[in-house]
Amino acid sequence: MRLSDAVSVLADEASTALTRFDESLGSEVAPFAPLLLRSEAAASSQIEHLTASARQIFTAELGGVGKRNAGEIVSNTRAMRTAIELSDRLTTETVLAMHEVLLRGDRRHEAGRFREEAVWIGTSGRTPVGADYVAPAWERVPSLVDDVMEFARRLDLPRLAQVAVTHAQFETVHPFTDGNGRTGRALLQAMLRSNELTQNVTVPVSAGLLTDTVGYVRALTDYRRGDIEPIIRLVAEASFEAIGNARELVDEISSIRARWRTAVTARRDSGIWQALDVVARQPVLNASTLAAEMGVEAKNVYPHLDRLVAAGILTKKNEYQQGILFRNDEVLGALDAFAARAGRRG
Repeated sequence: MRLSDAVSVLADEASTALTRFDESLGSEVAPFAPLLLRSEAAASSQIEHLTASARQIFTAELGGVGKRNAGEIVSNTRAMRTAIELSDRLTTETVLAMHEVLLRGDRRHEAGRFREEAVWIGTSGRTPVGADYVAPAWERVPSLVDDVMEFARRLDLPRLAQVAVTHAQFETVHPFTDGNGRTGRALLQAMLRSNELTQNVTVPVSAGLLTDTVGYVRALTDYRRGDIEPIIRLVAEASFEAIGNARELVDEISSIRARWRTAVTARRDSGIWQALDVVARQPVLNASTLAAEMGVEAKNVYPHLDRLVAAGILTKKNEYQQGILFRNDEVLGALDAFAARAGRRG
């Protein structure tokens, strides 16, 4: 991989920044890891014009019937989680597993199966004539994905540059009829974990890419014309953006948790502290969810929920078809602010 000195240095600096941010959370990772994972999934979905509020997403996780986009973002969260879990096995089967989780239940597309038709990117859905990009013939897809994943497993390349090129080549192959972008960004996260650039949390790099979606598309186009540096540069810059945005989210959640500790008085061994830890990472929940997270029976969490409602930490509402749900608007607001900072500036 031949890179200019400027791009090589930028990629190395971004790699170091990712590792330092991941390490900086240390023992405090538990409340933040699920929130950062969901934030990455939401940002990746937003690149595909799928948007929903944090409240809608968490409600959809509980099985709520509501905004379709929220359900698709929940599926993307599961695909991201699958990618992280399988990051030690960067194979074609891993890619299919991610896609199967992402599109499970989608009647329009086959989940976990490569396409068997032509696909292209352009203004017309009926003909590839005049398309911006036409993907390889479907018969070639299995061998091309095998080639991508063989490249992803190499140990002799600059790590972040390898991640960026793998992602760009995956998008170039475009192996599925739908979900290529989201699956490709899930693969990006799997590679960050596999390459040990992250070990504890999912750094929301898609939120960094979201700040310049036009540049993201342009970099993929440049890659397909033989210039690999723009996508490497963009992924490195997106990493810096993601770290800054994620650090702000972590600081805000830490401040919220600190305020909770002044609003609640209880013994050190009280279960209410464990309940608060659950609320920090699951700001919309019901009694069953809290009980499962705490490892107790549902009847034992109602006193905690009542105390947190009385303290103003939780809001209680009887939702249609879902029963009684509890939510914390501070954490939800922090997550929505994260999404707004990522924004669409491209």
